[in-house]
Amino acid sequence: MTRTIESWLTDMDGVLVHEGHAIPGAAEFIKTLRDKERPFLILTNNSIFTARDLRARLYASGIDVPESAIWTSALATAQFLSDQIPGGSAYAIGEAGLTTALYEAGYTLTESDPDYVVLGETRTYSFEAITKAVRLILGGARFICTNPDATGPSAEGPLPATGAVAAMITRATGREPYFVGKPNPMMFRSALNRIDAHSESTAMVGDRMDTDVVAGIEAGLHTFLVLTGSTTVKDVDRYPFRPSTVVDSVANLIERI
Repeated sequence: MTRTIESWLTDMDGVLVHEGHAIPGAAEFIKTLRDKERPFLILTNNSIFTARDLRARLYASGIDVPESAIWTSALATAQFLSDQIPGGSAYAIGEAGLTTALYEAGYTLTESDPDYVVLGETRTYSFEAITKAVRLILGGARFICTNPDATGPSAEGPLPATGAVAAMITRATGREPYFVGKPNPMMFRSALNRIDAHSESTAMVGDRMDTDVVAGIEAGLHTFLVLTGSTTVKDVDRYPFRPSTVVDSVANLIERI
């Protein structure tokens, strides 16, 4: 049975853009969603940048999206914490994307007896900040991470990212963090709630089997795997699950909108 798709979730890197350049068909895909007034969100595990920052980066590549259509792991984390302990406090390790999201969710950022230690991505992890996090967690703070990615890209090659630093803190404290971002379907459910969409009529477009596709399946979505990112057709058979549909790129999905 073919599902009627009314709402769309899509990954950003590898689906819409690659190294700052729009993937062919991406701008038309987003324009068609907007022209037909389809509810959609662009999802990213990147917690460094605010939605405003990412909107500007997409616009520079030729993709025009409103700030409200971008949902980061930092925003999902802030929403999760606000639901758990409204008006709580956190010691945050991260960049403006994370601290701004927490602040706008009504959270107090503090180093003194916080409810949570929240670890996000940053290009400048400091030993002092990690040590502070370890001591606060041992003192009773709950341990939350924006996403589990072990490495992040850079022009020089892979960089240690949130998941790698989280492993170091876990080794020092014996406490496992709760990861909010992909592949946790929690991030998808929060995105569905944000655009008032239902899983039965929503599709997820991604380029990674181990995050986008598996989380989409677990959230009950129709999953499209595009081959413009990190996954090849041969890679698909290595996994014990399959996407609903495999396409070359988002250009192939415009007619499905």
